[in-house]
Amino acid sequence: MPCLNEAETVEVCVRKALACMAEHGIEGEVLIADNGSTDGSQQLARDAGARVVHVDEKGYGNALMGGIRAARGKYVIMGDADDSYDFTALLPFVEQLRDGADLVMGNRFRGGISPGAMPPLHRYLGNPVLSFIGRLFFPSAIKDFHCGLRGFRRDSILRLQLQTGGMEFASEMVVRSTLSGLDVREVPTTLSPDGRSRPPHLRSWRDGWRHLRFLLLYSPKWLFFYPGVLMMILGLVAGTALTFGPVEIGELAFDVDTLVGSSALVVIGFQAALFAVFTKVYAAEEGFLPESPRIRKLIDIVTLEKGLVVGGLLALAGLVGLVMSLVHWQVRSFGELDPRESLRIVVPSATALIMSFQTIFAALFVSILGIRRTRESSIDVAAKAAEEAAEAVSLEESKRV
Repeated sequence: MPCLNEAETVEVCVRKALACMAEHGIEGEVLIADNGSTDGSQQLARDAGARVVHVDEKGYGNALMGGIRAARGKYVIMGDADDSYDFTALLPFVEQLRDGADLVMGNRFRGGISPGAMPPLHRYLGNPVLSFIGRLFFPSAIKDFHCGLRGFRRDSILRLQLQTGGMEFASEMVVRSTLSGLDVREVPTTLSPDGRSRPPHLRSWRDGWRHLRFLLLYSPKWLFFYPGVLMMILGLVAGTALTFGPVEIGELAFDVDTLVGSSALVVIGFQAALFAVFTKVYAAEEGFLPESPRIRKLIDIVTLEKGLVVGGLLALAGLVGLVMSLVHWQVRSFGELDPRESLRIVVPSATALIMSFQTIFAALFVSILGIRRTRESSIDVAAKAAEEAAEAVSLEESKRV
């Protein structure tokens, strides 16, 4: 249980959890991950039978990771120390874990939310919307992404190397578990009004944004690729039509000014799609996201040389267009031009030139990102240490001789 000034409720939470384990013959402990309480929560928890560990780094996620690392059991069940979750009903979580699950999420919407237990903003907007986005962005069936009561295999979660230190830790655990192919399940649980007289640590808009930001950053497809492709399609369709002349739809007339906007859409969309590739490659190389076979195949297919060729062809097309614009100007005796005619040549040509450099730079950058670094595994490190120890012993024996 993460704890920050929970003197009003921590004792009853500890006693309920211990009673549940005793009732069902579960061998375990209650661990309080204290994040700097100043109201005596630590001693109250110890008196109730808990083990208390201190976590200096502030934040919900930091407190939980400190507790998870300090835990001694094979399975860990985490829950807030505010008496809002029913710690006497933990058996369904344990049963799912014993059945092979890596992560078992509670679902408050299936189990029941008591009147006053969850603000309407969270119940009808925040949780449903963020959980829907989580299911949309990632291949997850979890309906309640932010339930604070959940159980998991300790070793499975530690292998994920979770990074976030705030409230978005709740989303990171689900997302990283899903992306890593862990067995994630859901059981109904209940939520009651907490027993505290002070306001909760959660800040609706701030922490909601942190959750949304995390979901976006961990999904380059939805953050960059899909919006980029949509902008490119719109820009190409509109730009192609306007290159041959004005387009009228009812009383609306679209001309070269819209052509310039279409060019901008194509360039921005292309850049966004490239950023999706950059992000996926970098995140996979650094271990933030699992390596994508599609991205690895793309890197193998779209080599630096091919990128340079495509960029060169786009540059050639752009230069040809610019030459055509000069010819068009020469025909007018290098005099005043009608923008409605000249821009239909110049804008597509300039767009092709811009995209040519984007393609060349992107090919160079992806090639750099795709360079494999040699990483030593834990077995390699242990073997190296054993070899060094053996050499040291051998050297010591030779000196004695």
